[in-house]
Amino acid sequence: MKEDETKKITGVPQDRKLSVELIATARLPTEIGEFKITGYRSLISREEFVALHKGELRPDVPTLARIHSQCLTGDVFGSTKCDCGPQLHAAMELIEREGRGAIVYQLQEGRGIGIINKIRAYALQDAGADTVEANERLGFANDLREYTQCAEILLDLGLRRVRLMSNNPLKLKAIQSAGLDVFERVAIEVETTEAAKRYLRTKKEKMGHLFGTIKLDA
Repeated sequence: MKEDETKKITGVPQDRKLSVELIATARLPTEIGEFKITGYRSLISREEFVALHKGELRPDVPTLARIHSQCLTGDVFGSTKCDCGPQLHAAMELIEREGRGAIVYQLQEGRGIGIINKIRAYALQDAGADTVEANERLGFANDLREYTQCAEILLDLGLRRVRLMSNNPLKLKAIQSAGLDVFERVAIEVETTEAAKRYLRTKKEKMGHLFGTIKLDA
């Protein structure tokens, strides 16, 4: 893609001012399929974002979309304490099969507390706390993430109607508040592990995450 094309805002109404800036777009062949990867930078903070997308993204077509929060332990190291890595791969596989879709990858590790505090929270979980209790003992709310700029990126990519791949009701509300039409919620439920069951039960019981088919018996 030419430089002038990477700078072009494709999907945002001209009267809407973005708080993110598109920096560059490139090809990204993966084990799942070939995607485009686009880097964005916040204009109001030091945060950076990555969008992984495929196919023609049009405002009139309900399109698969996901906001995925960075999880170094799950996405990179293959931790079985959470479902993050498998969820990311499942979302990529759905987009590859349909030939169209977008994932915004936000660098808000550990629901916004950062990787070092996440490891501290893991230590508290090893001692018996659940994921919400661990964050609270460290002085944090159970979820500090903010999704407004992620929604702006989906708009900038050209989307208006999304089939949101998420189990998180806060993401649904954030997407709708940003002016996107959630045409459908697509559940992302992957095979769980014994190590992740307590974590997933806590997300369901304390954070309201929407699980249907996953068995989370104690």
